[in-house]
Amino acid sequence: MSKDLSHLLLTPAEMAAVDAAAAASGIDSFGLMEKAGAAVAAAALRRHPDALRFVVLCGPGNNGGDAYVAARHLQQSGATVALFHLGDPAKLKGDSARARAGCALKGQELGIYQPETGDVVIDGLFGAGLGREVPAEVRALIGRVTASGRPVLAIDLPSGLDGRTGKVLGAAFQACSTVTFMTRKPGHLLMPGRELCNELEVFDIGIPARIIRAEAAGLIAENTPDAWKGLLPAEQLETHKYKRGHLVVFSGEADKTGAARMSATAGLKAGAGLVTIAAPRAAISANAAHLTAVMLHAVDDEVHLGGWLTDKRLQTFVLGPGFGIGARARGFVSALADRHLVLDADGISSFKDDPQQLFDLFRGEPRLVLTPHEGEFARLFPDIGSDDALGKVDKAVAAARRANAAIVYKGADTVIAAPDGRALINTNAPVWLATAGSGDVLAGIIGGLLAQGLPTFEAAAAGVWLHGEAGQRAGKGLTAEELATHVLPL
Repeated sequence: MSKDLSHLLLTPAEMAAVDAAAAASGIDSFGLMEKAGAAVAAAALRRHPDALRFVVLCGPGNNGGDAYVAARHLQQSGATVALFHLGDPAKLKGDSARARAGCALKGQELGIYQPETGDVVIDGLFGAGLGREVPAEVRALIGRVTASGRPVLAIDLPSGLDGRTGKVLGAAFQACSTVTFMTRKPGHLLMPGRELCNELEVFDIGIPARIIRAEAAGLIAENTPDAWKGLLPAEQLETHKYKRGHLVVFSGEADKTGAARMSATAGLKAGAGLVTIAAPRAAISANAAHLTAVMLHAVDDEVHLGGWLTDKRLQTFVLGPGFGIGARARGFVSALADRHLVLDADGISSFKDDPQQLFDLFRGEPRLVLTPHEGEFARLFPDIGSDDALGKVDKAVAAARRANAAIVYKGADTVIAAPDGRALINTNAPVWLATAGSGDVLAGIIGGLLAQGLPTFEAAAAGVWLHGEAGQRAGKGLTAEELATHVLPL
């Protein structure tokens, strides 16, 4: 994969446009298919040197064409190859028909195949552009192969996966490896697609990067530092704590103060110059017993908060971790409508009965970051969350537009979305990040980056990435308290 394309994720529609533009530019499309099929054969031989037989499954489109080319190369290498086709191969057209004509193997109907010991299955039935549920005979075949435990190498994407959303369309192969070409698709990174693809290889088959960039909208990418590092504040020798921003984290009542402290610690570690916990007077002692570098300020109600907010240096806040659900949270958020706010956990749930009240507060320049997990997302955006026609990226973008906020739609495949349609899919989070309090740490990291001047979308994206890196450093068995101490500034 070309280094300058490594961050891009092309939707199936965009990739189809790239193929068409490449052909229109004079590039031999069959030559591209030849390179793709050869790459698949090479990957199969490299990964499965002990295979007794390669079973190549050929579909009715270009994915099947790649498979016919792969079968020919495997046979020419001396491997034992069996070929099975979906539908009538005589109806193939264009490059796929040419690929089939060049393959000397006689194919059999797909339904005949029964997995045998030593088989390695090469899945060339459907590519990333599949938009309907797989037919019954393919579903039955997937069931037989899955039950047999035979390894599957998928061409482009395991058949049955939607390349845009990563969703399973009826049934899908569980691949041990997947080979795709030029760029990845969102379905390679979104769950369950990421798990079903397993190890992913991206081969450069010779389409110029200028053609790919011209056809790619560039709205969806992997969340890497390349997406936001250009907006990080420059390190300067002549600086002081207020130039690095002041983050305020609201605490809950005296028996619910731990979440806010984890957020505050994470914000400080992420680089905020000052961090203050704003707590009810009755919770000051509980917080003070555990704090050193983090400051404390008593805020009991909206009147106290309004008086404090006359200090215009206070621009960035985190509200939600351990705060409590209800009218007090809604009142505080209303008071913060002209500041930058990370709204998490209880803060989100406080608006479940009237989400529009929240959205109406934050119009104009985006100042709000929302960090919902799936349940919280469904409470704020019930119609979007329940729309099965939408993938996770589509849902996050629709929510970001409605709320005029950066959305961090959490999960194993966290998606960060902006109101302008940009979206990033995060991949660096280890599974052990799914622990109590982990989200509190994330909210604090994002708050710390907002305090330093990053725009909401970039602060959210960088925060999610830093959170994943901290999880990797902390290792298995981490607690959220330990996670906060492993946060490092950018």
